[in-house]
Amino acid sequence: MVENSGPKRYLILVVDDETRIARMIRMNLEHDGYEVIEANSGQQALDMVRSRMPNLVILDVMMPGLDGYETLQILREISQVPVIMLTAKSEEEDRIRGLELGADDYVTKPFSPRELMSRVKAVLRRTEGSASGGGEDVIQVDDRLKIDFGKREVWVEGELVKLRPTEYRLLYHLVQNAGWVMTYDQLLTKVWGYEYRDETHYVRLYINYLRQKLEKDPTNPEYILTERGVGYRFVDYKRKNAGH
Repeated sequence: MVENSGPKRYLILVVDDETRIARMIRMNLEHDGYEVIEANSGQQALDMVRSRMPNLVILDVMMPGLDGYETLQILREISQVPVIMLTAKSEEEDRIRGLELGADDYVTKPFSPRELMSRVKAVLRRTEGSASGGGEDVIQVDDRLKIDFGKREVWVEGELVKLRPTEYRLLYHLVQNAGWVMTYDQLLTKVWGYEYRDETHYVRLYINYLRQKLEKDPTNPEYILTERGVGYRFVDYKRKNAGH
């Protein structure tokens, strides 16, 4: 039973053209029991994702040829594998660019092995775990929006909407607490993990993603409501439906 949740079943692809950095990451991952494969270019990384189907990709931004952003953009057309970006750039717009392209997290160089291992465990934990534990399986919010947590499906106006794992988990926690305000800290802890409690821009960014996919008018949301300075609240659909 102990081995069932251990890290040895995870295959991690490390993508970095700097041999020294790649070797350091590999040694630390293998020390924690992960299986590791390496690529030194974006194209090689794409080929390995197709052939080896890793559980996680650690992807450096600054590489010759296809850089990390370009590699991620192509990668998201073929796979939803979790991606942690490695970047030497600390500016917020550079970090947000990676998240907007579909990265699950980023680590800024120079980083400590402990920090990277913590992020690896957190990303694997939230992408591996199922969000649909308890609560109602099928939610009919209104005649536009239907959510089936049992099947992990979201329907808008009869069309199936594709959500990333993090978007799905965020929506799950909002809907299961419909009518109640969830603070930034609560959402960060439940969706990303305790390690991310200070990363409030993650919540704002993914709330925007959800609104773009679910709301009729994302600038005037009906489902995911902002409680300024506090957090977000999913509309109390039960009370709303009871009033009709």
